[in-house]
Amino acid sequence: MPKKEEYFLTASGFLKLEEELNELKTVKRPEVIEAIKEARALGDLSENADYDAARDAQAQLEARIKELERMIDNAVIIEENENSDGAVALGSTVLISYVEDNDEEEYKIVGSLEANPFENKISNESPIGKAILGKTIGDIVSVESPNGSYDVKILSVS
Repeated sequence: MPKKEEYFLTASGFLKLEEELNELKTVKRPEVIEAIKEARALGDLSENADYDAARDAQAQLEARIKELERMIDNAVIIEENENSDGAVALGSTVLISYVEDNDEEEYKIVGSLEANPFENKISNESPIGKAILGKTIGDIVSVESPNGSYDVKILSVS
């Protein structure tokens, strides 16, 4: 039996998916159906670019709805700040120091669907995420990246 697909999400990430799904079903889907009706009313469907475009839009919309439904059905909500042992886990906010250049950076460890480097949200599957999961304050960890390895020190976990 194949392993069940799991999508790790924070509560806010889960809500964003639900909101997008609701928007697609209640607003976008009726718009696309109306566009198909209008294009169909123009006559000959064999040479109707508007109809073809509307059908393509419908196919993309329905594919996204299916994808969102699958993600929501297989979501695992990350309980933030639930780990009391001080170890880095999904949902943790971690302050690290890059050992070689003493540069500090704060990251929130999230599932891959929510990762956004511009918001300092990194995936548990990223090189840094993988390396620091389960580690505690004071640990120095080697991070394997495509550009070579480097060390980081965990300064705080919340």
